[in-house]
Amino acid sequence: MAKSILFVCTGNIFRSMVAEYAVRTQFGSVSQYLVESAGIEAKPQTIHPVIRARLIQKGADPSAHVQRTLTQEVIERIDLIIAMGQDHREFIQRRFDRTVPLFNEVSFGRETPILDLHEALPNWEHDLGRAREYVESVVDHIWDAAPALVARLPHFL
Repeated sequence: MAKSILFVCTGNIFRSMVAEYAVRTQFGSVSQYLVESAGIEAKPQTIHPVIRARLIQKGADPSAHVQRTLTQEVIERIDLIIAMGQDHREFIQRRFDRTVPLFNEVSFGRETPILDLHEALPNWEHDLGRAREYVESVVDHIWDAAPALVARLPHFL
């Protein structure tokens, strides 16, 4: 049976979704892993055009993505849950009593979170150019980290 990997962020329309698409692309059409994503507070929202455009540039079309909220049922069937941020890790520990690694920990052995836009740039609305650059840099970081994450997966499963 295939092993399952779940990436978790807040709304499931940015970091965890990008990780899902990046890792799926890294695996190609044939994989021994099921790759999914979810959010701890997934509220109905659309994927921001900047994120969508960056993913399409990289060869992944997120138009079929459906947001999903992290639930006990989802947690129970996943082999490896990877948190994008420290707050997600703490939420999963507190709510579901499950200890999970961070994305950068699995990829590079570093316990550093991938910050959401409002965490990195609290007043991002005042500098939309800088906000766009940050969002694109996060997509690029996650995409570029996917090969390292895939190579290190056996250590975590």
